[in-house]
Amino acid sequence: MRVLLIGANGYLGRFVADRLLADPAVQLTALGRGDDADVRFDLATGSPGALTRFVDAVQPQAVINCAGATRGGARELIRHNTVAVATVCEALRRSGCGARLVQVGCSAEYGPSQPGSSTAEDAVPRPGGPYGVSKLAATELVLGSGLDAVVLRVFSPAGPGTPAGSPLGRLADAMRRAMQSGDGDLKLGGLGVQRDFVDVRDVARAVHAASLSAAQGVINIGSGRAVRLRDAAAVLARVAGYGGALNELDGPSGPLRAAIGHPRTDPDHVPPLTHPYPDGCGSWQQADVRTARDRLGWRPRINLEESLADIWMEAACRL
Repeated sequence: MRVLLIGANGYLGRFVADRLLADPAVQLTALGRGDDADVRFDLATGSPGALTRFVDAVQPQAVINCAGATRGGARELIRHNTVAVATVCEALRRSGCGARLVQVGCSAEYGPSQPGSSTAEDAVPRPGGPYGVSKLAATELVLGSGLDAVVLRVFSPAGPGTPAGSPLGRLADAMRRAMQSGDGDLKLGGLGVQRDFVDVRDVARAVHAASLSAAQGVINIGSGRAVRLRDAAAVLARVAGYGGALNELDGPSGPLRAAIGHPRTDPDHVPPLTHPYPDGCGSWQQADVRTARDRLGWRPRINLEESLADIWMEAACRL
Protein backbone atom coordinates (compact mmCIF):
# COMPACT_ATOMS: atom_id res chain seq x y z
CA MET A 1 0.00 0.00 0.00
CA ARG A 2 1.35 3.39 -0.99
CA VAL A 3 1.03 5.92 1.85
CA LEU A 4 1.73 9.65 1.72
CA LEU A 5 2.61 10.89 5.21
CA ILE A 6 2.41 14.62 5.88
CA GLY A 7 4.32 15.92 8.90
CA ALA A 8 6.67 12.97 9.31
CA ASN A 9 9.18 15.05 11.28
CA GLY A 10 6.74 16.20 13.96
CA TYR A 11 6.26 14.73 17.41
CA LEU A 12 3.49 12.33 16.35
CA GLY A 13 4.62 12.02 12.74
CA ARG A 14 8.00 10.50 13.64
CA PHE A 15 6.35 7.59 15.43
CA VAL A 16 3.74 7.15 12.72
CA ALA A 17 6.57 6.97 10.17
CA ASP A 18 8.39 4.35 12.26
CA ARG A 19 5.22 2.29 12.56
CA LEU A 20 4.52 2.42 8.83
CA LEU A 21 8.13 1.65 7.89
CA ALA A 22 7.93 -1.47 10.06
CA ASP A 23 5.09 -2.75 7.87
CA PRO A 24 6.59 -4.47 4.82
CA ALA A 25 3.33 -3.98 2.95
CA VAL A 26 3.64 -0.16 3.12
CA GLN A 27 5.50 1.96 0.60
CA LEU A 28 5.96 5.28 2.41
CA THR A 29 6.49 8.75 0.95
CA ALA A 30 7.05 11.64 3.38
CA LEU A 31 5.90 15.16 2.52
CA GLY A 32 7.06 18.09 4.61
CA ARG A 33 8.97 21.35 4.87
CA GLY A 34 12.31 19.79 5.90
CA ASP A 35 15.21 18.89 3.66
CA ASP A 36 14.89 15.21 4.60
CA ALA A 37 11.32 14.93 3.27
CA ASP A 38 10.83 12.91 0.10
CA VAL A 39 8.66 15.76 -1.19
CA ARG A 40 9.25 19.31 0.06
CA PHE A 41 6.02 21.21 0.40
CA ASP A 42 4.62 23.79 2.82
CA LEU A 43 0.91 23.18 3.31
CA ALA A 44 0.39 26.61 4.87
CA THR A 45 1.56 28.46 1.77
CA GLY A 46 1.41 25.93 -1.07
CA SER A 47 -1.51 25.79 -3.48
CA PRO A 48 -3.93 22.86 -3.82
CA GLY A 49 -2.97 22.60 -7.48
CA ALA A 50 0.71 22.11 -6.69
CA LEU A 51 -0.11 19.51 -4.04
CA THR A 52 -2.42 17.72 -6.51
CA ARG A 53 0.51 17.26 -8.86
CA PHE A 54 2.55 15.63 -6.09
CA VAL A 55 -0.37 13.39 -5.11
CA ASP A 56 -0.92 12.34 -8.71
CA ALA A 57 2.77 11.48 -9.00
CA VAL A 58 2.77 9.34 -5.84
CA GLN A 59 -0.71 7.81 -6.36
CA PRO A 60 -1.16 6.94 -2.68
CA GLN A 61 -3.93 4.73 -1.38
CA ALA A 62 -3.83 6.56 1.95
CA VAL A 63 -2.83 10.10 2.96
CA ILE A 64 -2.05 10.65 6.63
CA ASN A 65 -1.87 14.21 7.93
CA CYS A 66 0.13 14.61 11.16
CA ALA A 67 1.20 18.18 10.39
CA GLY A 68 0.12 21.21 12.35
CA ALA A 69 1.06 23.78 14.98
CA THR A 70 0.34 23.68 18.72
CA ARG A 71 1.75 27.10 19.63
CA GLY A 72 1.44 30.59 18.25
CA GLY A 73 -1.17 33.25 17.70
CA ALA A 74 -4.60 32.67 16.25
CA ARG A 75 -3.58 33.59 12.71
CA GLU A 76 -0.61 31.22 12.74
CA LEU A 77 -2.69 28.38 14.18
CA ILE A 78 -5.41 28.88 11.57
CA ARG A 79 -2.83 28.93 8.79
CA HIS A 80 -1.06 25.73 9.87
CA ASN A 81 -4.02 23.78 11.25
CA THR A 82 -6.98 24.87 9.13
CA VAL A 83 -5.81 26.36 5.84
CA ALA A 84 -3.29 23.52 5.49
CA VAL A 85 -6.05 20.91 5.86
CA ALA A 86 -8.23 22.77 3.36
CA THR A 87 -5.32 22.48 0.91
CA VAL A 88 -5.05 18.73 1.52
CA CYS A 89 -8.79 18.17 1.05
CA GLU A 90 -8.95 20.22 -2.14
CA ALA A 91 -5.88 18.49 -3.58
CA LEU A 92 -7.38 15.05 -2.91
CA ARG A 93 -10.69 16.11 -4.46
CA ARG A 94 -8.86 17.24 -7.60
CA SER A 95 -6.68 14.14 -7.77
CA GLY A 96 -7.87 10.95 -9.35
CA CYS A 97 -6.06 8.72 -6.86
CA GLY A 98 -9.09 8.12 -4.60
CA ALA A 99 -6.87 8.06 -1.50
CA ARG A 100 -8.23 7.59 1.98
CA LEU A 101 -7.48 10.53 4.31
CA VAL A 102 -6.50 10.03 7.96
CA GLN A 103 -6.51 13.38 9.75
CA VAL A 104 -4.91 13.59 13.20
CA GLY A 105 -7.08 15.86 15.33
CA CYS A 106 -6.94 16.55 19.05
CA SER A 107 -9.03 16.53 22.22
CA ALA A 108 -8.77 20.34 22.47
CA GLU A 109 -11.58 20.36 19.91
CA TYR A 110 -13.96 19.26 22.69
CA GLY A 111 -12.95 21.92 25.19
CA PRO A 112 -13.69 21.55 28.92
CA SER A 113 -15.54 18.46 30.16
CA GLN A 114 -17.60 17.74 33.26
CA PRO A 115 -15.30 16.25 35.94
CA GLY A 116 -15.85 12.51 36.21
CA SER A 117 -17.29 12.18 32.70
CA SER A 118 -15.95 10.40 29.64
CA THR A 119 -16.16 12.35 26.38
CA ALA A 120 -17.59 10.40 23.46
CA GLU A 121 -17.44 11.36 19.80
CA ASP A 122 -21.01 12.64 19.80
CA ALA A 123 -20.22 15.32 22.39
CA VAL A 124 -20.81 18.87 21.14
CA PRO A 125 -17.36 20.46 20.61
CA ARG A 126 -16.80 23.66 22.56
CA PRO A 127 -13.10 24.48 22.20
CA GLY A 128 -11.81 26.89 24.82
CA GLY A 129 -9.01 28.52 22.83
CA PRO A 130 -7.68 29.30 19.35
CA TYR A 131 -5.77 26.02 19.08
CA GLY A 132 -8.89 23.94 19.61
CA VAL A 133 -10.88 26.19 17.29
CA SER A 134 -8.30 25.79 14.51
CA LYS A 135 -8.27 22.00 14.87
CA LEU A 136 -12.07 21.77 15.03
CA ALA A 137 -12.34 23.82 11.84
CA ALA A 138 -9.95 21.34 10.20
CA THR A 139 -12.09 18.43 11.35
CA GLU A 140 -15.21 20.05 9.90
CA LEU A 141 -13.43 20.56 6.58
CA VAL A 142 -12.44 16.89 6.47
CA LEU A 143 -15.89 15.61 7.42
CA GLY A 144 -17.55 17.87 4.86
CA SER A 145 -15.09 17.13 2.06
CA GLY A 146 -16.89 14.11 0.63
CA LEU A 147 -13.64 12.14 0.83
CA ASP A 148 -13.13 8.70 2.32
CA ALA A 149 -11.83 10.15 5.57
CA VAL A 150 -11.48 9.60 9.29
CA VAL A 151 -10.40 12.02 12.04
CA LEU A 152 -8.57 10.65 15.07
CA ARG A 153 -9.08 12.94 18.07
CA VAL A 154 -5.92 12.28 20.07
CA PHE A 155 -6.08 13.13 23.76
CA SER A 156 -2.83 14.01 25.65
CA PRO A 157 0.10 12.21 23.97
CA ALA A 158 3.04 11.18 26.16
CA GLY A 159 6.20 9.11 25.93
CA PRO A 160 9.53 9.48 24.16
CA GLY A 161 9.99 12.73 22.31
CA THR A 162 7.50 14.59 24.50
CA PRO A 163 8.09 18.30 23.82
CA ALA A 164 9.92 20.17 26.58
CA GLY A 165 7.16 22.79 26.59
CA SER A 166 4.38 20.30 27.36
CA PRO A 167 3.21 19.78 30.95
CA LEU A 168 4.96 16.41 31.33
CA GLY A 169 8.04 17.78 29.59
CA ARG A 170 8.19 20.76 31.94
CA LEU A 171 7.64 18.48 34.90
CA ALA A 172 10.58 16.26 33.90
CA ASP A 173 12.78 19.27 33.28
CA ALA A 174 11.94 20.76 36.68
CA MET A 175 12.85 17.47 38.36
CA ARG A 176 16.07 17.21 36.36
CA ARG A 177 17.13 20.69 37.45
CA ALA A 178 16.26 19.91 41.08
CA MET A 179 18.40 16.76 41.01
CA GLN A 180 21.19 18.57 39.24
CA SER A 181 21.30 21.28 41.90
CA GLY A 182 20.74 18.93 44.82
CA ASP A 183 17.45 20.60 45.67
CA GLY A 184 15.48 18.35 48.01
CA ASP A 185 12.38 20.55 47.98
CA LEU A 186 10.75 20.81 44.56
CA LYS A 187 7.92 23.32 44.39
CA LEU A 188 5.39 22.78 41.62
CA GLY A 189 2.17 24.42 40.61
CA GLY A 190 -0.87 23.53 38.53
CA LEU A 191 -0.91 19.85 39.52
CA GLY A 192 -4.66 19.63 40.07
CA VAL A 193 -5.66 19.29 36.39
CA GLN A 194 -6.52 15.83 35.08
CA ARG A 195 -5.83 14.61 31.58
CA ASP A 196 -6.15 11.41 29.58
CA PHE A 197 -2.55 10.53 28.66
CA VAL A 198 -1.95 8.13 25.79
CA ASP A 199 1.47 6.93 24.68
CA VAL A 200 2.64 8.30 21.35
CA ARG A 201 3.48 4.77 20.15
CA ASP A 202 -0.09 3.69 20.80
CA VAL A 203 -1.23 6.73 18.82
CA ALA A 204 0.95 5.56 15.92
CA ARG A 205 -0.69 2.13 16.09
CA ALA A 206 -4.10 3.79 15.92
CA VAL A 207 -3.12 5.85 12.88
CA HIS A 208 -1.83 2.72 11.14
CA ALA A 209 -5.05 0.86 11.94
CA ALA A 210 -7.17 3.78 10.71
CA SER A 211 -5.32 3.85 7.39
CA LEU A 212 -6.26 0.20 6.81
CA SER A 213 -9.84 0.41 8.04
CA ALA A 214 -13.06 1.57 6.41
CA ALA A 215 -14.05 3.62 9.46
CA GLN A 216 -15.18 7.19 8.85
CA GLY A 217 -16.10 10.16 11.03
CA VAL A 218 -14.43 10.99 14.35
CA ILE A 219 -12.71 8.44 16.59
CA ASN A 220 -11.22 9.21 20.01
CA ILE A 221 -7.73 7.96 20.79
CA GLY A 222 -6.88 7.97 24.49
CA SER A 223 -6.31 5.69 27.45
CA GLY A 224 -9.85 6.05 28.76
CA ARG A 225 -8.57 7.16 32.15
CA ALA A 226 -7.98 10.66 33.48
CA VAL A 227 -4.82 11.07 35.60
CA ARG A 228 -4.16 13.97 37.92
CA LEU A 229 -0.90 15.69 37.08
CA ARG A 230 -0.05 15.49 40.78
CA ASP A 231 -0.11 11.68 40.54
CA ALA A 232 1.96 11.73 37.36
CA ALA A 233 4.56 13.83 39.21
CA ALA A 234 4.75 11.22 41.98
CA VAL A 235 5.26 8.43 39.45
CA LEU A 236 7.92 10.44 37.67
CA ALA A 237 9.75 11.07 40.96
CA ARG A 238 9.76 7.33 41.65
CA VAL A 239 10.99 6.52 38.14
CA ALA A 240 13.69 9.19 38.37
CA GLY A 241 14.79 8.18 41.86
CA TYR A 242 14.12 11.64 43.18
CA GLY A 243 13.97 11.42 46.96
CA GLY A 244 13.10 15.03 47.67
CA ALA A 245 9.76 16.48 48.65
CA LEU A 246 7.17 17.46 46.04
CA ASN A 247 5.39 20.53 47.35
CA GLU A 248 2.53 22.22 45.56
CA LEU A 249 2.52 25.97 45.35
CA ASP A 250 -1.27 25.82 45.64
CA GLY A 251 -3.66 23.42 47.27
CA PRO A 252 -5.78 20.94 45.30
CA SER A 253 -8.69 23.39 45.08
CA GLY A 254 -6.77 26.63 45.11
CA PRO A 255 -5.98 28.87 42.14
CA LEU A 256 -3.16 27.99 39.80
CA ARG A 257 -0.58 30.57 40.79
CA ALA A 258 2.45 29.14 39.05
CA ALA A 259 3.24 26.87 36.18
CA ILE A 260 5.06 23.60 36.64
CA GLY A 261 8.59 24.12 37.85
CA HIS A 262 8.17 27.85 38.45
CA PRO A 263 11.22 29.19 40.29
CA ARG A 264 10.78 30.00 43.94
CA THR A 265 9.66 33.50 44.69
CA ASP A 266 9.56 35.75 47.67
CA PRO A 267 6.23 35.31 49.54
CA ASP A 268 5.47 38.97 48.94
CA HIS A 269 5.85 38.53 45.19
CA VAL A 270 3.26 36.03 44.01
CA PRO A 271 3.96 34.72 40.49
CA PRO A 272 1.40 35.63 37.86
CA LEU A 273 -1.61 33.43 37.22
CA THR A 274 -0.75 30.80 34.64
CA HIS A 275 -2.13 27.47 33.52
CA PRO A 276 0.03 24.46 32.65
CA TYR A 277 -2.30 23.52 29.80
CA PRO A 278 -2.81 26.13 27.09
CA ASP A 279 -5.35 23.85 25.41
CA GLY A 280 -8.45 25.50 26.85
CA CYS A 281 -9.70 22.20 28.24
CA GLY A 282 -10.25 23.17 31.86
CA SER A 283 -9.51 20.88 34.78
CA TRP A 284 -10.66 17.53 33.36
CA GLN A 285 -10.58 15.44 30.21
CA GLN A 286 -11.16 11.72 29.79
CA ALA A 287 -11.83 9.90 26.54
CA ASP A 288 -14.52 7.38 25.81
CA VAL A 289 -12.49 5.00 23.62
CA ARG A 290 -15.13 2.38 22.81
CA THR A 291 -15.39 3.51 19.19
CA ALA A 292 -11.66 2.94 18.62
CA ARG A 293 -12.02 -0.54 20.07
CA ASP A 294 -15.09 -1.41 18.02
CA ARG A 295 -14.18 0.16 14.68
CA LEU A 296 -10.38 -0.02 14.63
CA GLY A 297 -9.75 -3.02 16.87
CA TRP A 298 -7.43 -0.71 18.83
CA ARG A 299 -6.66 -0.57 22.53
CA PRO A 300 -3.85 1.27 24.32
CA ARG A 301 -1.02 -1.04 25.38
CA ILE A 302 1.58 1.17 27.05
CA ASN A 303 0.85 2.38 30.57
CA LEU A 304 1.66 5.84 31.86
CA GLU A 305 4.56 4.66 34.03
CA GLU A 306 6.38 3.36 30.95
CA SER A 307 5.65 6.60 29.09
CA LEU A 308 7.01 8.63 32.03
CA ALA A 309 10.10 6.43 32.25
CA ASP A 310 10.87 7.22 28.62
CA ILE A 311 10.26 10.93 29.18
CA TRP A 312 12.63 10.84 32.15
CA MET A 313 15.31 8.93 30.24
CA GLU A 314 15.47 11.74 27.70
CA ALA A 315 15.43 14.43 30.39
CA ALA A 316 18.19 12.66 32.35
CA CYS A 317 20.44 12.72 29.30
CA ARG A 318 20.54 16.49 29.75
CA LEU A 319 21.99 16.19 33.27
